[in-house]
Amino acid sequence: MIDADRLKKNWSLVAAHGDQVPLYFYSTLFLTHPETRDLFPMNMAAQRDKLVNALGAVVSNVDTIDAVVPTLQALGRDHRKFGALRGHYPAVGEALVATLEHFSGPHWTPAIAADWVAAYELVAATMADAADAAAHYTPPWWDAEVIGHERRDLETAVITLAPGTRLDYLPGQSVSLCTSLRPRVWRQYSPANAPRPDGTIELHVRSIDGGEVSTALVSLLRVGDTLRVGPATGSGLTLRPGSGPVALIAGGTGVAPLKALVEQLAAAPRPTSLYWGTRSPAGMYCVDQLNALAARYEWLEFVPCVDEDMWGSGVRIGSPAELAVSHGRCIGADIYLCGPFGMVESSRKILVGAGVRSEAIYFEPSGA
Repeated sequence: MIDADRLKKNWSLVAAHGDQVPLYFYSTLFLTHPETRDLFPMNMAAQRDKLVNALGAVVSNVDTIDAVVPTLQALGRDHRKFGALRGHYPAVGEALVATLEHFSGPHWTPAIAADWVAAYELVAATMADAADAAAHYTPPWWDAEVIGHERRDLETAVITLAPGTRLDYLPGQSVSLCTSLRPRVWRQYSPANAPRPDGTIELHVRSIDGGEVSTALVSLLRVGDTLRVGPATGSGLTLRPGSGPVALIAGGTGVAPLKALVEQLAAAPRPTSLYWGTRSPAGMYCVDQLNALAARYEWLEFVPCVDEDMWGSGVRIGSPAELAVSHGRCIGADIYLCGPFGMVESSRKILVGAGVRSEAIYFEPSGA
């Protein structure tokens, strides 16, 4: 039987070594199994700590593994886009155990080693089984043509894709993108529309400092280019069943998946308020689209708001969460949050402080 407490203590000990842990892990993996190098981007700076930290966190919590089986299965299906096969999992496991042993020093024992191996094999089998099953009914990725690329401002572009075959997703989910401009680097984006009859997908992309993919998508991508699109993932922002009011609170390009929820709600309307916050009116790159939706649907209220309005444009000043609370749109509503990590966290605190039940607040956990 696996001793989960012992694994957690051991992982805490190892993780205290910080950046040395992923450096050792990847060095070991690529030296002992050089065939795995092609699974990773050429520039490892953004990737370096992700895999090993995720493995350590998930595997050391093997006592709660049943609760995350659906997530592991989704990860297994999603990882096919990297070219990850069942045969790669043992190589990763060997490198992980070697890394744990190295940083555990005198605390490493045969019992701890056996626990890690058993726990990793359980996680790996769950992911690999899901990947193998998915291979029978869905491709690992879709090639999609860029049929629209509109720069809304210096940092933001609205991109329209036409996948070669229909991509199934739920409003609020994310898809991952890879461009030949940045080979083997994948980033998550949420469609800004509910599924359409023609299968086209609208994406809102804002370039960020140091963002390889976002910068390429905004500044270098052209109509006619091809992107690789991975399977849809995530459930934090998918619409829950019900008939009560809905409050949508967004920051920046976080409005994209909430716009998709509005389109979904059009099939079964509920009283809905959409509060969208940006730093200034200049950042409201899709305000005309959202105003048009509010004009079309009598059940939809749209409230744009900004941190500052130096030019007196008349937009409400304040955070979207604060305004939604002050307008009485949150108590008794299902609330969906999307935006930068800091905005989501501060909004949650505002809502809970105003008496909103935490169970009624939905968002996609950071890093999901």
